[in-house]
Amino acid sequence: MTQSIFETGYEQDIAAVLNNRDQRSSLQKELMDKFVGQTVIATKLNIPGPIKNNDKIHQLFEWGNKQFLQMLESNDGFKTLDEIDWDLPTGPESFRVTSMSALQIKKIAIDFEDSSQIGRLFDIDVLNSEVDEGRPISRTELEMPVRNCLICDRPAKECARSRRHSVSDLQEKISSIYAKQFN
Repeated sequence: MTQSIFETGYEQDIAAVLNNRDQRSSLQKELMDKFVGQTVIATKLNIPGPIKNNDKIHQLFEWGNKQFLQMLESNDGFKTLDEIDWDLPTGPESFRVTSMSALQIKKIAIDFEDSSQIGRLFDIDVLNSEVDEGRPISRTELEMPVRNCLICDRPAKECARSRRHSVSDLQEKISSIYAKQFN
């Protein structure tokens, strides 16, 4: 059995997670207001359970975020106009603003999310005040398949809604992904 990466860290309750979601949404709106017509990229991890950040989770995020940024930077036209990084108890997050097309970036984000086990842990929102009224661009808008569950390959939202898998099973899978990459 793989050693859990969730043995350390500060437990977060639902109030902290919801407060973080509000702060993220506020920052995204602030960035869209400041950089009208530009694309905002918000990157975070999907981490089940009360431990959302520690050294190993941060390492996973940093490694994956670096891979994603390299994919973006390999495209002509990608230039960072602003960047903000958070390392909070609710999890590491990264925000970038660029003039590159939101639809093009979302396609790259989907390629990254689907390209590896670590990519599957990421949640990358792509927003632009002039596209979809600033709402995150969805996979279905690009006629891309929905995300699959880490454990059973059913649609991830279906498994999350029904709580088909326990938090401990999901954490074990994430710990296994970590071990394959870093051990």
